[in-house]
Amino acid sequence: MGVAIRTAGESDRELVTRLLDSAFQDDPVSGWIFPGQEYRRTTHLRLMAAFVDIVMAEGRVDVTEDRTACALWLPVPADGGDQHDGEDEFAALREALDPGNERIELIGRLTAEVHPTGRAHEYLWMIGVAPERQGEGLGTALIGSVLERCDREGLPAYLEASSARSRGLYERLGFELLERPLDLPEGPRMWPMWREPRAAR
Repeated sequence: MGVAIRTAGESDRELVTRLLDSAFQDDPVSGWIFPGQEYRRTTHLRLMAAFVDIVMAEGRVDVTEDRTACALWLPVPADGGDQHDGEDEFAALREALDPGNERIELIGRLTAEVHPTGRAHEYLWMIGVAPERQGEGLGTALIGSVLERCDREGLPAYLEASSARSRGLYERLGFELLERPLDLPEGPRMWPMWREPRAAR
């Protein structure tokens, strides 16, 4: 049975934000940015809303028709765009959302430093599945629909896995680890991963 997927619109903003918030409450990187359950519960949602706004403006948000999973994709040009704009964006996010939390800005700077440049590609910024629906293949379906297009168009894809579990999923979809993982200061490890397009069968 296939999974019906559509492009999210402005009316889906709150749905997608809440979906990402619930999906990432127990994520190691979210826990590092917002240590402490109560702090994360009250502040994490605002960061997810900011991410959704950025991607809706600059990329594409896909959502399953049953509204239980979503993926945020950004097209990256061959020159990588202006990396400093991305870093400035995170500095502005910190100022707007939680000025005392330097990790909001730091995560943007560190991921920008490891992000490959030189070839146009699709960047999977985030993918979230409702906790009660994880493990059912929704994430695989969401990613797979974009990877099929990447293969047709000869485009690579890139992401940073934030847990060993998600890393395993991405490896099954053809992503490979780049040279070295990203170890967050006093925090968890992230795995930058790249996927070359596959020849159309």
